[in-house]
Amino acid sequence: MPSTLTLNDITDLREYERERDDFRRRIIALKAIRRVDLGPIISLTFENRETVRFQIQEMARAEKMTTDAQIEEELDVYNPLIPGPGQLCATLFLELTSKDQLMEWLPKLVGIEQSLEVVIDSPGGDIMVPCQVEESHKEQLTRPDVTASVHYIRFNLPEDAAAAMRRARRVEIRSTHHRYPYGAELSAETIASLVADWD
Repeated sequence: MPSTLTLNDITDLREYERERDDFRRRIIALKAIRRVDLGPIISLTFENRETVRFQIQEMARAEKMTTDAQIEEELDVYNPLIPGPGQLCATLFLELTSKDQLMEWLPKLVGIEQSLEVVIDSPGGDIMVPCQVEESHKEQLTRPDVTASVHYIRFNLPEDAAAAMRRARRVEIRSTHHRYPYGAELSAETIASLVADWD
């Protein structure tokens, strides 16, 4: 099971201010390794326990959260993004910066969050693992006529796929969406960072 975060892992606001600069630098460097650009307007950041802790700490700081109940709500939202063994969890961003882009692409890319797959090089042939979307996420963000600009997705790798990824020379992420047929190869550094989460 993934090592989920608890109240004890989230520091109070004064303590967080003291550690924030160093923590933020570490997370920026970590996210740079775990970010993958997929075509011209989509990026994915693969999450782990540290990136999720940072997200919760920053939310608590921005919203000046001081009660356990407030933090518990954030833990409930973000803990599912911590990968367990054989899992990859990612935040998918549509990098749209203007109203015109939003109006053009959000209707075009309905279903994009369900169209991604990880392709792992294996001696027996490529192993393809489709992404999955949490039911609660579907209820909140999936619309029949327009997509959201942020999605949370998960890949549950079977044992053979996880074993293959540990020794793979090539791992790709691909979109099979008919309006966004792009792929990207993960760097060796990215693959190493992702499989390290499982240990």
